[in-house]
Amino acid sequence: MARIEIVMPQMGESITTGTITKWHKAVGDSIELDDILLEISTDKVESEIPSPIQGKIVELLYPEGATIDVGRPIAIIEDDMNAAVSASAAPKAAAAPAAAPTKVEAPAAAPAPVVVETHEEEGFRFYTPLVKAMAKDAGVALSELKHIKGSGAAGRVNKADLEVYIASRGKGGVPVAAAKAAPAPSAAPSGVAQTRGNGERVEIIAMDNMRKTIAKNMVLSKQTAPHVNSIDEIDMTSLVKAREKLKNEFKKREGINLTYSHFVLYAIVQALKEHPLVNASIEGDNIVVKKDINLGCAVATPTGLVVPVIKNAGNLNLTGIAKQLDILATKAKTKKLTMDDLTGGTYTFTNNGSFGTLIATPVILQPQVGIFCTGVIKKRVMVMDDDAMAIRSMMYGTHTYDHRLIDGELGSKFLASVKYHLENMNPDALI
Repeated sequence: MARIEIVMPQMGESITTGTITKWHKAVGDSIELDDILLEISTDKVESEIPSPIQGKIVELLYPEGATIDVGRPIAIIEDDMNAAVSASAAPKAAAAPAAAPTKVEAPAAAPAPVVVETHEEEGFRFYTPLVKAMAKDAGVALSELKHIKGSGAAGRVNKADLEVYIASRGKGGVPVAAAKAAPAPSAAPSGVAQTRGNGERVEIIAMDNMRKTIAKNMVLSKQTAPHVNSIDEIDMTSLVKAREKLKNEFKKREGINLTYSHFVLYAIVQALKEHPLVNASIEGDNIVVKKDINLGCAVATPTGLVVPVIKNAGNLNLTGIAKQLDILATKAKTKKLTMDDLTGGTYTFTNNGSFGTLIATPVILQPQVGIFCTGVIKKRVMVMDDDAMAIRSMMYGTHTYDHRLIDGELGSKFLASVKYHLENMNPDALI
């Protein structure tokens, strides 16, 4: 039997903190191996974190909404399913001196917390890092903590106990066992309605980590790169007919829906091969041309847009691109994306047409130098080359590019290349 500390996992090399957005388990709940314990958010990704062990939740050390340093304990699980979690539990006998930390291997399917086995130390009570930090901030010596009656598992002093003690100490009262902690506040507030001094009625909604990061990155991009937009009409009539003919067979064979985004992504890859300078970045006074095409594709999730990356898209046919995008989109919507899925992009595609938008001018995702955006496909009456009028399925395409590197000629040629491949594509030969 052992008490296991679950620590804030590191979701990537540059990630130093994580925010607890939702606890899926409460104190006293049992949890199976790989059951979802909590959801965390960083400035780059949101993920569901599975439990690396089976046991019973005896402490949740932080509320929803708390931002915790990587490696700090956030929960304690007892592998004894009969372990008590209430104030009535009998205190444990002192254990032998703490053994070296024992790491339990995390499930490979998703990023998982590191777990370290902990024990009561000989001669004094164990206190969580949170309680120690709170005590230090409040000027409570560790020797003073032993006089507090704890309401946690096995009589452990928890956050609520210490708060009651600090309050009663300030009033000259006697420390008492804290009542059971109230449920943690939600990290995603529904909004606070208020009336300002001028009579304006407003609702205040706190930004989550993802929205704050998007805001910061979009401002940075505009400040870094002079944005230019080239826009053209693309005749999608042939592709609309081809997709209608192929989509049922494709779904039956591959198990995924054949969408217009797959055709656009394939056309972008061909255009990048023809115009490699668009598949580049700027580092100081140097132009870094990327030899691999790693194509980012914006995916809508309940918490906002994320941009997972199809790696080595230049080596994939249309079916390969469709399969990779489906995998990434599923991971995005189920919060299974890893840092590797979200990094290394060399060019980005976003489909505003899926929301019914006719034309859009997106913001470049730094340090890339371009992004392609498509609008909704609409039937319009067009004048053809022979002056005859015909009803065609038309779509606007926007190439937004960094004018520090890409001038109007190259930007327009790239757009023309995407347009050509979409209007002359033979899907039967590609899938």
